[in-house]
Amino acid sequence: MAKILLLDIETSPLVGYTWGLYEQDVIKRIKPFRILSFAYQWFGGKTKVIACDVRSEKMLLVQLHKLLSEADIVVAHNGDSFDVKKINARFIVHRFDPPSPYKTIDTKVQAKRIAAFDSNSLENLSVDMSEGEKIKHRGFPMWEGCMAGNQQDWNDMKRYNKKDVVQLSKIYLRLRSWMKNHPDVNHCEGGDKEACPKCGSKKTIRRGILYTKVSNFHRRQCKDCAGWFKGEKLENFVRKPS
Repeated sequence: MAKILLLDIETSPLVGYTWGLYEQDVIKRIKPFRILSFAYQWFGGKTKVIACDVRSEKMLLVQLHKLLSEADIVVAHNGDSFDVKKINARFIVHRFDPPSPYKTIDTKVQAKRIAAFDSNSLENLSVDMSEGEKIKHRGFPMWEGCMAGNQQDWNDMKRYNKKDVVQLSKIYLRLRSWMKNHPDVNHCEGGDKEACPKCGSKKTIRRGILYTKVSNFHRRQCKDCAGWFKGEKLENFVRKPS
């Protein structure tokens, strides 16, 4: 079974000089962004958080690199545009080699592809699906407090980061059966055509025929996650009824 890692990072803002307060270009960068913390969960396990309050960013990245190298699939909200690229940037800055290749599932992209919610933010999706709310916090002062070394703000940041992954796991589960391009979680077991490629369950049933231009397949549905998928190939080709 594929190893699925759910992940969320929190970063600091970059620090720089500007000539004004509104929609200004940065004249000079003083400090680049860095990763303040990350929370993670091996799907179905406990959610944990690693932060820079008691360690350097490089120490944090060592642990993050190890986790990514163990993962077959990484799930993150806005992960393709933000988390993965931000992580890669800091890996490169600190002269890390690339982690082992993994596939990604961006729940924000999937929500937008599957449906038309009022908003595809993690907070809005959680509320709309009645899956709870994100932790409230002080806003940007919490980030300022972390950068200044305030332990209470670090504690708040870690709770906030951790809760986001808890919410992420719930949203992922709600969207999983609807995803049309979910990576096959059975690839490590030889690709069982009767096992659900989304959740790995073998409790699946035949429900009709999937017609293609050159072959036909049994269409199957999972009894656990309710996802549909292409099953085993029919022995005799039958043209789709007109």
